[in-house]
Amino acid sequence: MDQIPILMVGDCLLVSIQVDMHDQLALALQDSLMTKIVETGARGVMLDISSLQFVDSFIGRLLNNIASMARVLDAATVVVGMQPAVAITLVELGLTLSGIRTALNVDKGLALIRRIIDGEEQAFDRREG
Repeated sequence: MDQIPILMVGDCLLVSIQVDMHDQLALALQDSLMTKIVETGARGVMLDISSLQFVDSFIGRLLNNIASMARVLDAATVVVGMQPAVAITLVELGLTLSGIRTALNVDKGLALIRRIIDGEEQAFDRREG
């Protein structure tokens, strides 16, 4: 089975999804990511979804679940690299990704997480451009 790598960058975890997400892989990622947050004490999670060409309702809900679980574990979540088709699909499915901040790329995502962790910005009030 494929496994999505989870990398530590400072006190943040970087997850770069480079394969098509099927349900079993997505659930395995969720479990691995929560375990890694606890093991490392990570304060931020960045999900790079730039390689995802489409999402379904299951994957959309899973992104929400990951953000909610991470928040309970005191880690902010930022999604980066969302393709326009993915954004359109999420809106059409009625999935708002509440509690998830977004940024255009990894650099901006790391900067946003840093500001959230340092308390310079409210965690869930606007998108980073």
